[in-house]
Amino acid sequence: MPTEVTRSARVEARISPEALSIVRRAAELQGRSVSDFIVAAAQEAAQKTVAEVEMLRLSHEAQQHIVSMLLNPPAPTAALERAFARHRARVVE
Repeated sequence: MPTEVTRSARVEARISPEALSIVRRAAELQGRSVSDFIVAAAQEAAQKTVAEVEMLRLSHEAQQHIVSMLLNPPAPTAALERAFARHRARVVE
């Protein structure tokens, strides 16, 4: 059984009559109210924008470099060895 979404926030926007006409037509084609259509479209655009910003994209060369570093890590430096020793001295497992 579908759960009902509680809507308590309000958003207002002014658009041109031409834009409203096409939005009304699109909402009608999807069998939605104009409000539902606008909310769904805005939510979809917002999710896409957030995903694009949060997604890390690497070139093929960068991907290969990362995989190579993971599969063949460099030997620890002296400073890293000292840090490991300090950590082992301070942390009881």
